[in-house]
Amino acid sequence: MATKGTDIIPEGRINHLKACRYGWMLYNVHDLYIGKALDVYGEIEEEQVAGFRNLVKPGNVVLDIGANIGGHTVVFSKIVGPKGAVVAFEPQRFIFQTACANVALNSLTNVHLYHAAAGANNGAIVVPILDGTRELNFGGLSLGSHERGERVRLLGIDSMKLQKCDFIKIDVEGMEADVINGARETIEKHLPILYVENDKEAKSKELIQLIQNFGYDMYWHLPKLYNEKNFFGNAANVFENTISINLVCVQAGKHPKITGLRRVVGPDDHWRNR
Repeated sequence: MATKGTDIIPEGRINHLKACRYGWMLYNVHDLYIGKALDVYGEIEEEQVAGFRNLVKPGNVVLDIGANIGGHTVVFSKIVGPKGAVVAFEPQRFIFQTACANVALNSLTNVHLYHAAAGANNGAIVVPILDGTRELNFGGLSLGSHERGERVRLLGIDSMKLQKCDFIKIDVEGMEADVINGARETIEKHLPILYVENDKEAKSKELIQLIQNFGYDMYWHLPKLYNEKNFFGNAANVFENTISINLVCVQAGKHPKITGLRRVVGPDDHWRNR
């Protein structure tokens, strides 16, 4: 078994492979957030993962929409176990390929990966090809307005006709409402817990109202990127006070009671409110 933090990819390569908290992880060393987190801490947003552990159970079916390189996909797979399943979407081709590598490296047989974006309808979407040799936030690419790039499959979740769905994580840089609109039947039928990124202020009101219309209660979840008890024991905080801004959405009486988080009081609520 490899020692914690072992890097077996030669210097000069875009992708490195390290033994991290949840197994072997391949990542781009030029990625400013996910790649850097794995490189210096051996984990990705462990405070957020702790929240997932309170919401996702063995045997669940989880949708990971905007899976990136599969950092959370790997975690979800291990939580739900052999009787559960993870359905993951990633539209950027070279990042999708890295996600496939991470699923294969960790022998995760309960994961179904789609090189696709999720949206309101079935079709196609143009995905720009980012330069993997430059320092970029590869998880921060917004879609829907590009004219140059690769045409990638666009799927509405309802078209998948899922027989079970317990948890949906949506991290799609402004397309969250589109994903939910394409999953209306799935949400109404299965009433999954929704975990939705909501960091685009101009779209927040519409997004909260949309989720509210399904009868969900919402809570702000603002996990820090840096974890003092990180896997590599690195005391240097390269992310300073950076947080991710998310909504935990539950149906009262069906889902676990949420404690310790501030409830969203309406569409005009903001994560900075007290």
